[in-house]
Amino acid sequence: MKIRAQALLFDNDGTLVSSLASVDRCWARWAGEYGITEEFGRVELHGRPAVEIVADLLPAHVVPEALARIETLEVEDVPNGGVRLLPGTKDFLDSLPADRWAVVTSATRRLAEARLHAVGILPKTMVTADDITRGKPDPEPYLLAARELGVDPAHCVVFEDAPAGLRSGRAAGMTTVALATTHQAHELDADLVVTDLSALSALVTDGGVEISVRR
Repeated sequence: MKIRAQALLFDNDGTLVSSLASVDRCWARWAGEYGITEEFGRVELHGRPAVEIVADLLPAHVVPEALARIETLEVEDVPNGGVRLLPGTKDFLDSLPADRWAVVTSATRRLAEARLHAVGILPKTMVTADDITRGKPDPEPYLLAARELGVDPAHCVVFEDAPAGLRSGRAAGMTTVALATTHQAHELDADLVVTDLSALSALVTDGGVEISVRR
């Protein structure tokens, strides 16, 4: 199978890097600090902006302070082994021109930059939770990335590991590629499902990028 595109849009956590251990560690500590361990255990974390999670768990007047606290915990955890590259990430990104791809993440810019810089990824274009009003699964994040790259959404490919992110990409009218890094393949609804980026290769042409599954 080959997919042709003019721009490639990547989720970060679970797609380019893994920060699951850090996320679990920091959010568990945060929940303990705010005395909501039981309520926290019933909330879906992955693929959602922190502001939405915090707003689901705490009264509105506490949200700004609590949001700043979880961001600080996660940023400070980065040097403690809080992030690692997933298989295939470096080779795949290195094969792409800087103006043909973007990172689209539910993390804040401060946190996203800390994680990406720690593993040597320096995207020219990045859309974060700070840039949008509606997070995934709303299409806004991916539509904004397409606009910043100057590419028709129909000519973009989204790479995601989470169902919410895949729904966001589909709602934006984009082709979706799911990576089975944090969910089982049967849980992921996409145009193509692979294990991770090591399963793919990219060929840059005059007309864009041709993505193929490695044999």
